[in-house]
Amino acid sequence: IIIIIDQIERLKNLVGIALQSGVDQIRQDQADEKRRKIVEWISPTNYPAQQSDIIARRQEGTGKWFLGAPEFARWLGEPKGTLFCPGIPGAGKTMVAAIAIDHLLHSTQSSSIGVAYVYCNYKDREEQDTSRMLAAIAKQLVQRQPPAAEPVERLHKKHHDLGTKPTIEEIFSALQKVIAKYSTVYLVIDALDECRDIDGTRSQLLTKLRGLQKGQDVRIMATARFIPEIEAEFQAAMKLEIRASDDDVRCYVTSQMHRLPSCIRRKPALQVMVQDELVKAVDGMFLLARLHTDSLLDKQTVREVKSTLGRFLKGSATIDDAYDEAIQRTNGQLDGNKKLAKKVLSWITHAKRPLLTAELCCALAVERDETELDPEGIPDVEDLLSVCAGLVVVDPETAVIRLVHYTIQEYFERIRDAWNPGAQLHVTSTCLTYLSFSIFKTGSCSSDEEFEERLRENQFLDYAAKHWGEHALAAEDNICELACSFLSCKELVSCAMQVLLRSQYTGQGYSQIYRKDSTGLHLTARFGLAIISEALLLNQVGETGLILERRDNEGQTPLCLAAKLGHQGMVKLLLDKGAEVNAQGGEYGNALQAAVAGNHTAIVELLLNNGADASRHDSQGKCILHYATNSMDCDPSLIDLLLS
Repeated sequence: IIIIIDQIERLKNLVGIALQSGVDQIRQDQADEKRRKIVEWISPTNYPAQQSDIIARRQEGTGKWFLGAPEFARWLGEPKGTLFCPGIPGAGKTMVAAIAIDHLLHSTQSSSIGVAYVYCNYKDREEQDTSRMLAAIAKQLVQRQPPAAEPVERLHKKHHDLGTKPTIEEIFSALQKVIAKYSTVYLVIDALDECRDIDGTRSQLLTKLRGLQKGQDVRIMATARFIPEIEAEFQAAMKLEIRASDDDVRCYVTSQMHRLPSCIRRKPALQVMVQDELVKAVDGMFLLARLHTDSLLDKQTVREVKSTLGRFLKGSATIDDAYDEAIQRTNGQLDGNKKLAKKVLSWITHAKRPLLTAELCCALAVERDETELDPEGIPDVEDLLSVCAGLVVVDPETAVIRLVHYTIQEYFERIRDAWNPGAQLHVTSTCLTYLSFSIFKTGSCSSDEEFEERLRENQFLDYAAKHWGEHALAAEDNICELACSFLSCKELVSCAMQVLLRSQYTGQGYSQIYRKDSTGLHLTARFGLAIISEALLLNQVGETGLILERRDNEGQTPLCLAAKLGHQGMVKLLLDKGAEVNAQGGEYGNALQAAVAGNHTAIVELLLNNGADASRHDSQGKCILHYATNSMDCDPSLIDLLLS
């Protein structure tokens, strides 16, 4: 009996230990999930996924010259060091940055050493402001060392339930505290030239990064094109130019031999000639090696191969020549493939942000006058890639379909109006047709869950709602009828507005924080679509006065909105149609105060000339000069105008 009792006690102890272990694991899982949600809240940007996509394309053995360079070794060991790596377009700067990041991630296993990075992207300029990039850096450092999460958790606690977002100074302060948990932090910023600077974002980012260096051992590496303004920012830094090395080019071309025509594969001497001539021709531009290799794919004889190689001689074949040839290859396909290639390239080059494969496939399936999407019309992604002559790739981790290089975007910006003059009209028409689908005529969603389900099930909705108006600016004269049909339906407008204004910070009830009661005219005022607005008002003759003065749930009229956003043509139209210039309401009280807050001098003058009262105060008692003097970049002529 004693033995049995002893065994029972041991079993009870084992069960207790197992239960406690299970409870501890549940608590740990809950803590991990809470932390995951918090870091996703501070930054939904996934630079590690981009890093995985880029490094996966690395040709084995390439980039060793950079890792072995004395400048790189010195930067690795120099406290608060900065390494600036300029290069010509197509030199392989982004791949070198990815190789450097990969090296850092694998060589710095200590939890006291942090690694974070930012990939600037010309297609993401609107999303890549300083706050978001700093937040993405903080996110990566917290993910690498979870105990460093406390400053971010405090920000989350302060803002999440209110649905507000942290200021840039709050994010910067939190990042400083996160970095303080590390002895050393390496930051790699790729493609600074692709970071927008029209509003000072690039300069502000660099100022903040240097601010991080003042207090901590932060070592910064940056890549960019040779742009004087950027080079001036790094005058005192170590420099290491990025150029495609001969060994890397030869390594790449050798790896592509299996793709080349049999007339090359069967002749070792011709293979050597191809390698030698391409190494000579690319002159430090890795991208040309890829394009020139692709241009050999359809050559069937030795004579054709040698003739093509002859054109590659150093100095005689530019990158534009390579793109011209790629376009010729797309034009030489069967008619259906040729049309598909033109649509794909037009969509990607005109898109206002990077497109996901699902978004582009949905867009390509939309037919004018349809009221729903036909799943049988959705193309296969592989077909999209195969018809584009190597100019388009898909990043597997992020599912983004994009041009193989930024220089292709620049090339198309030079030729696209002549190459496909109807592209913007087609894109706008597609967006408006999609936004007018019957499924959206139920209006906005009443809960976060319903809203998220709508976005999941309608994958082109986010892009269409946010960017149709930007595309419409280039096609207003030809899209009025379709636009007015969409804008005259309050349910469709409500659906689009909810998506357009959804917050980046997804606290409880975030889907309900948008401009409810907005009209079609509010929407056109937001985008500055004066021609479409005039057509919309003509369609509703007899109600013009009512429409002009209709307010959203925050009391904002279309005139206030247009004035705040700086759309001068839209403001003039609304005034000409009889909008009340001194109508009160909205965030700034009236249109004049909104224009002053936005630093839009020409609009302020226009409003004053149409009877705006500069002596009025807003609901908080603030006068017009309060908004002018509180603007950091206020135009001095604006102050003079108000005082006069």
